[in-house]
Amino acid sequence: MAFFAALYGLACYVFFLATFVYAIGFVGNLPLIPKTIDSGAAVPLVEALVVDVGLLGLFAVQHSVMARRGFKRWWTQVIPESVERSTYVLAASAVLALLLWQWRPIGEPIVWSVNDPVGRFVLFGIFWIGWGVLLISTYLINHFELFGLRQVWVNLRGRSLPEPVFHTPLFYRHVRHPLYVGFLLAFWATPQMTAGHLLFAAACTGYILIGIWFEERDLVAQFGPRYELYRQQVGMLLPKFGARAGKGSTRS
Repeated sequence: MAFFAALYGLACYVFFLATFVYAIGFVGNLPLIPKTIDSGAAVPLVEALVVDVGLLGLFAVQHSVMARRGFKRWWTQVIPESVERSTYVLAASAVLALLLWQWRPIGEPIVWSVNDPVGRFVLFGIFWIGWGVLLISTYLINHFELFGLRQVWVNLRGRSLPEPVFHTPLFYRHVRHPLYVGFLLAFWATPQMTAGHLLFAAACTGYILIGIWFEERDLVAQFGPRYELYRQQVGMLLPKFGARAGKGSTRS
């Protein structure tokens, strides 16, 4: 069973990678991507709003519910604990793939459009910096555990995961959620902000802020005063200048 669990975890990770790479091109309107946030057949505005808001809502609900500690405790009574994270990654990737597939573009009105080459270069630079910050942040908190590979590997070797530790490497010394900072930079940095892109960016920003509230509640419950002190010393998404973080971002 451990061998098949490892294959399952690897398949979930590969599916995530493919979906994630496509999502970068989708948000950035990259030319090699068949369907992007602003491309595709035009549909009536009401249809586009209903479909897009529904897809964003489904994405938010899936992430919020399955990420909660209470759900995980119940869910691991149904499935093996070793594949809990991989199953979460699979569900999240499937919902994201559905969003990318069924998204309806809303081109008008154009909120802003930057035609100056330097301005476009700067915005695309911020876009790529955002994805870079996001990717580096996943490795700082253990990329392979975040996406379920470490769990199935440890299970394959007949071992158990160590207890979660609390630490603040690199970005986490300055902001508590650099991974989300990366998302925000990538979502908002665009030379042409259409109404559809604005809807996507605004909805994801709202979800991120709500998700941070739930996530930090779980982290306080898990790490107690250490995380409370960290929260006082380090800004959520922007640095607190003049404050120093104690030892202690988290792998959970």
